[in-house]
Amino acid sequence: MPQEPMAATLGRSAAVGPFFSVRTGAGSPRDQGFLPLAELYGEGASPALRSRVDTVAMRLGTAERRVAASLVQQGLAGRLWSIALAPAVLAGRVPDLGGDALWWHPDRSTPDELWLPSPSPLGPDAEEDLTSRLRAAVLHGHLMPLHRAISAVTPISARVLWGNAASALVGTLRVLHGWCRKTGHPDAAERAVALTASLLDDDPLRDCGTLDPAVPEFSRRSCCLYYRVPGGGLCGDCVLRRPGR
Repeated sequence: MPQEPMAATLGRSAAVGPFFSVRTGAGSPRDQGFLPLAELYGEGASPALRSRVDTVAMRLGTAERRVAASLVQQGLAGRLWSIALAPAVLAGRVPDLGGDALWWHPDRSTPDELWLPSPSPLGPDAEEDLTSRLRAAVLHGHLMPLHRAISAVTPISARVLWGNAASALVGTLRVLHGWCRKTGHPDAAERAVALTASLLDDDPLRDCGTLDPAVPEFSRRSCCLYYRVPGGGLCGDCVLRRPGR
């Protein structure tokens, strides 16, 4: 039996919540203000990414650009994990999120607006397991070059950025796991935990924190710096919540 089109799989995954939604279908993304994410990852500091960091800093009321850069990176990481992990869990498929294929709108946020005009699966399912395809699509395809791009915009700790990537993955897991349990898909909920644990068990995410798969919840070994935003506080998984920190 032929599989459904990838756009249909992504459409079903979007039912989990707004972070799991990605626009699909033909059109002219650049004419509507979108940029291919690959443009952020070139040599030097991307003007679009620099502008996004400055805008977020202004909205948050912080003069620390590294704080804004951290939150920009974490928000985009959450979106990337969401649109990849949900179809992997619900349909056993990972979309091809190649940097030239996936478009991002630099002026829209919470959640970042993404457009995949011609969605297709990442490789034949029989060739690689889901963890490998998720690593290829998100970690290697986006988060590693995004790490370099953010660091080119403003100096920021690698420990913070990889902690953000791990935290965003577990944040995705928690929403997806809750939705699967609520909608009567316990097997999918367990699959989500297993895939997340496998992704966290490999570099560069391995030393970023500890996952409790029974909850699921995460205790990270770094801080996203949100507490430095005026009126901000500590996130639920923050290292600063633990005694002695």
